[in-house]
Amino acid sequence: MAEFFVGLTRDLLNAAGAPTFGSEALRVLDDPALRWEFFPAPAAEITPAHLARYDAIYVNAPRVTRASFAQGPGRTRLIARHGVGYDSVDVAACSDNGVLLTIQPDGVRRPVAVAALTFVMALSQKLFIKDRLTRAGRWADKNDHMGMGLVGRTLGLVGAGNIGREIMRLARPFGLNLLATDPNVDGASVAAEGGSLVDLDTLLSQSDFVVVVCLLTPQTHHLIGARQLSLMRPGAYLINVARGPIVDEAALITALREQRIAGAGLDVFEQEPVDPTNPLMTMENVIVTPHALCWTDECFRGIAESGLSSIVAVAHGRRPSHVVNPEVLRHARVGAWLTQTQ
Repeated sequence: MAEFFVGLTRDLLNAAGAPTFGSEALRVLDDPALRWEFFPAPAAEITPAHLARYDAIYVNAPRVTRASFAQGPGRTRLIARHGVGYDSVDVAACSDNGVLLTIQPDGVRRPVAVAALTFVMALSQKLFIKDRLTRAGRWADKNDHMGMGLVGRTLGLVGAGNIGREIMRLARPFGLNLLATDPNVDGASVAAEGGSLVDLDTLLSQSDFVVVVCLLTPQTHHLIGARQLSLMRPGAYLINVARGPIVDEAALITALREQRIAGAGLDVFEQEPVDPTNPLMTMENVIVTPHALCWTDECFRGIAESGLSSIVAVAHGRRPSHVVNPEVLRHARVGAWLTQTQ
């Protein structure tokens, strides 16, 4: 068998030069058919040179665009995303060039669900506000910042897929009522987790916590805009752990300034890295994190083990798990190396 060469993007290394997901996950690549390396230099975008060099690429932040394939697919058979979102990848360009794209939902399911509930807990208890009061010596002011109990409150999920249903499982012991909206799931799958499937307007008007966990697509861009925010309760919180552009940020800032909603928990923004002068950065009723709240050793190790396993599968002519573009399996180029479907 010819050597199968794998490239991992350099942004997966920390400041000390160690993999952010830990060295244990790299043992997945201990296979005599493989050779691997981290990219010699940082990259903002996958280039034709990368495709010419590697049979598979494990990519975190660098974008994969139509320009990446300006000279065709090169050697590359697989782009494996370190995570579950793939809005940074031109899926059609991959398919046109006979390149598989995989994501790693198993690794992010529990960590992102925990991150979403971390926002729910912190906002409902006014954790950060009370932290600031204590540090400022404003002990007596705590009476003016009463938190919100969770029993009997309503948690609404914009997205009831892999992560949304995990949030429902974790939220049930807190006595929350559960609503979800998602055009791609049926009511039975939501009911199985103790929730009810409703339309978006109903969810927004009835929820005390609205959690955005859907994919960013042309259809979900600015899904939560001024009209949708106007439907939310004055005491409700918006939480986004998906992608920034799903929420119209300007409309959100206006709603927060006018106190039409109680606050927000944001792990993602329309512009990333977020502009330090963004008004959201100075609002006391907003908790912000750098698109990394779910980043834990558990999360990154699980993602990496899943993603690197998909690379090993392709190296041995097997179909990997969690293929985003299954239509590419009919591409002649894929048929030339795919010898096993399981």
